[in-house]
Amino acid sequence: MVRAFLCNQGIFTNPACHDACNPVLYGLDLDYRQVNVIMYQYIDEYLNFLAIEKGLSLNTLEAYSRDLNRYWEFMDGRGIKSIKDITSDNVISYLGYVRNCGLTANSSNRALAAIRGFYKYLLREDILDESPVANIELAKVWMRLPDTLSKDEMNLLLEQPDAKTPLGMRDRAMLELMYATGIRVSELISLTINSINWHVGYLIVIGKGSKERIVPIGKFAIDYMTRYINEGRLKLLKGKRTNFFFVNRSGNGLTRQGFWKIVKKYATKSGLHKKIHPHTFRHSFATHLLEGGADLRSVQVMLGHSDISTTQIYTHVTRERLKDIHKKCHPRG
Repeated sequence: MVRAFLCNQGIFTNPACHDACNPVLYGLDLDYRQVNVIMYQYIDEYLNFLAIEKGLSLNTLEAYSRDLNRYWEFMDGRGIKSIKDITSDNVISYLGYVRNCGLTANSSNRALAAIRGFYKYLLREDILDESPVANIELAKVWMRLPDTLSKDEMNLLLEQPDAKTPLGMRDRAMLELMYATGIRVSELISLTINSINWHVGYLIVIGKGSKERIVPIGKFAIDYMTRYINEGRLKLLKGKRTNFFFVNRSGNGLTRQGFWKIVKKYATKSGLHKKIHPHTFRHSFATHLLEGGADLRSVQVMLGHSDISTTQIYTHVTRERLKDIHKKCHPRG
């Protein structure tokens, strides 16, 4: 679709979803004369509300934009031309459609959460009198334990970059920092020179919902970051000036996709036969802290979780690992 997503003032004019599982809409540009402009206006206004009044992050807004545009395209493709004509049966049909497209229960629930929030907004603005999603329950989600590395496996992964080169210095510093702090990739690539307190040894991180938190760094990460800032970064900048702490070979800020490729490269090089992705560092950070005796509340604060129940998933990981250790090491295991 051809609609722009973000303008300089933060006004969101949503891109309709290019969903590969929808053969009718995928890869096609909509003629504005043929779409329900009012519906898209409602979506735009709702995303503005989330951005300005709720302070949601750009990544979250993009996800909501995709979910809501896909939702409306589904309804529009079935001849529904007004938001007031959508029934509970229509919504249930849509949720079945996205599940058939391969979305997991978690993704389906997020889509439903986006739709619920949208209808709540429409009720608040007196655009609708009732919501067709009021009595629709979330799909049951089986708890999936996060992918983690053992301490030895993490050490092996961290040793893969060649710290004698500017890119290697940067990569080692990034990987060490991810493991030392458990920050998200979006938080890593957004770090600036001013995000780091070198004397005390902590980061000032801007997380989801523009919430600020302070996270200790640790000596290993500080040492590699210091070497990178004094040697590697200057060579990568090539005379350019930027406030981003981590830069690419062109002297510009990194992207999430770029960092994912870096992790994938070193995961392959390490020879570890495990699924390793950027969030593995965050999962391992939390798991190793709890294994070392850290309390759950402290881990929650460092991770930036608003709800401690989100952090509790890692207690299940440590219990599973303890069971494995007992089985392998105890004579009656």
